[in-house]
Order: sequence, then C-alpha cells, then structure tokens
Amino acid sequence: MAKLQQSVDSYLRHLTIERGMAKNTLLAYKRDLNSYLRYLEDKGLDSLNQVQENIVRDFAQQLVTNKLMVATSVARTLAAVRGLHKFLLFEGTVETDVAATVKPPKAPRRLPKAISIQEVERLLKASGPEPDDVSGAADLIRVRDRAILELLYATGARVSEVVNIDLDDLIDPEIIRLFGKGSKERIVPVGRYAQAALQAYLVRVRPSLAMLSKGTPALFLNQRGSRLSRQSIWQIISDAAESAKLEQEVSPHTFRHSFATHLLEGGADVRVVQELLGHASVSTTQIYTLVTVDALREIYATAHPRAQR
Repeated sequence: MAKLQQSVDSYLRHLTIERGMAKNTLLAYKRDLNSYLRYLEDKGLDSLNQVQENIVRDFAQQLVTNKLMVATSVARTLAAVRGLHKFLLFEGTVETDVAATVKPPKAPRRLPKAISIQEVERLLKASGPEPDDVSGAADLIRVRDRAILELLYATGARVSEVVNIDLDDLIDPEIIRLFGKGSKERIVPVGRYAQAALQAYLVRVRPSLAMLSKGTPALFLNQRGSRLSRQSIWQIISDAAESAKLEQEVSPHTFRHSFATHLLEGGADVRVVQELLGHASVSTTQIYTLVTVDALREIYATAHPRAQR
C-alpha cells in the first residue's frame, strides 16, 4: 500500500504545483484516488505497475453500478484515475497507460435551476434591510447578509469565490476581482444595488466585526470577526428563502444560474456571460441558452393564436 500511496502523493503534488489545481478539486481528487487505492489493495496489488486495463475497467464498472454515486462524481473519479496513470507514464514509473481507453459515462444534461426576477427580489428583501434603511435595522448582521446575496446575484460568483474576496479585491465601487477555479482571476462589474448594499455593510457592520479578531483582509466576516465560511452562506440563503416563502430549494448556485439566465433573457451575448461566469469554454455557458429557449417556447405556445393545439 505504501508504494501505491507514494504514487498518488506524487501525482497530487504535481496537480498542486504544476497545474495549480483548486483546493476543493484537489481534495475531491484525493478522496477519489484513495478509493481507487483501496480497490487495488483489495485485489492484492501493491504497485501500479501491476495494474492491467481490465482492473481499471472493473473499477469503472463498480462506480457506475454504485447507486449512491451520481454520474458527475463517477466521471470525476475516473478523470482522477486516468490522470494518475497518464502522469506515471510521463514520469517513466510505468511502461503503458492502462487507463487511456477507459471512458467515463456521459453525465445527463441537466438544465440549471433558475428562479424568476420577482423571486430574486423577494429573496433579497427577506435577507435584510434596504441599504438606505440600515440605520433602523435591529440586527446589523442582516445588513451583511443582504450585501452577500446582492453580490451573488450581481456578479454570478460562486460561493467559494465570495468567501475568498478580500478588501483589496474591491477595485472600485463598480468593479470587483474574483478568483475562480485554479485561482484564475477575472474582473466583474457590480450593479448599483449591490454597490449600495456593500457600502452599507462596510460602513455600518464590518468595522465592529473586525474588532473581534486579530484582523483579517476578508470582506465578509462572521460574528467572531473571522472569514465567513461557505456553510454559513448556505445557511443565510436557506433562511432567506424560508422567510420569502419560496417553494423551490435555493442554493448559492441558484443565484449563479439566475444571473446567467436573466442576462441572456435580457439580450446579453453568450460569450459575455461566459466571461462574467469565468467558464473556460463557451459550451459550458451555452446550457443556459436552453433555459431561455424553453421559456420562449412556452410563451410562444400560450400567446400565439395559431400555436395552440
């Protein structure tokens, strides 16, 4: 098992140093490869030189038949395994890449879940007071919560990007710097509603929170003065959705989906939305066009006099 673990550790170091893989993705790869090592150990193998193509295929089939794993998790696990074997071939540790022809199953194409503009407004209103009415707010933490949700919807940022924003990333009131997957930097505009909510938080709330700790550059702080966590933002959104009495489940990614969908419905070019979301490929962004096409089809079917059956 020691030899197997050494090979995996070398690959993970390569992903960290040479590839600059995002921390969360790296942790997922580590879990996936540890499950692969346990599988190989159960087969009585103690070196990756002993692995044959049929063993990799059997492992892949076991993943596919595991009802607890979704297709995307299966695909990621196999990507980690394939990457490991390719890396070992490149390093000269093995003579052949036995995983090269093992393909992951295609993940089902799921349409992103977006909420309407009216539902977004209800959610924002439920999260905290209007920026111009914070002086009378009984709970100033809700001023922070409103700023977080306004920023999520204004920028389409991932929750991991929002928790990692530092004060220095506020380039000016209208522009913010985000660091996406692989620490890739992008500049995103901030609308006036989010600007006002951020300003209210920075003036009225953050200074008192910052006094509770030794000091942190983080933009959003918790009630101990430390950087807010992703789990805390999930809870903030969940509480706001409950207060707004929204029927569907709302997550941080719901804001991202709604941001993209509403931009495209408003006439934005798909490549502009791609840049704002930080997608490496426009094909990732194009799934949102399916949402808007479905909406157009529904409107057409109900509104056009000769469209109804």
